[in-house]
Amino acid sequence: MSFKSLAERQILKAQAEGQMSNLEGEGKPLPARAPGAYDTAAGMRIMADAGAVPKEIELKKEIDIQRKVVQEAEGTPNWKKEMAKLADLQLRHAIEQEARRRFFT
Repeated sequence: MSFKSLAERQILKAQAEGQMSNLEGEGKPLPARAPGAYDTAAGMRIMADAGAVPKEIELKKEIDIQRKVVQEAEGTPNWKKEMAKLADLQLRHAIEQEARRRFFT
């Protein structure tokens, strides 16, 4: 399934559930972007405004939280387990970033 058809399905689903009504800026054109700006930036902003966050961003937030957990667990028996969780999150985040880069290039 292509990104375009996946995005279209998500938009249609959100419209059917009424999530696309009364949004800030509804009916207005998107602001002009700087030359060379990525096409994904507007899509990411719209998704974030609607509360839909890409997996890559969710993982980044989880990594930040897990880093704090690791710091608090330093010197305890749970430290290795928490470090393993952090490493797993970082790996998954890197995979998501690479997938996005490959998709848009």
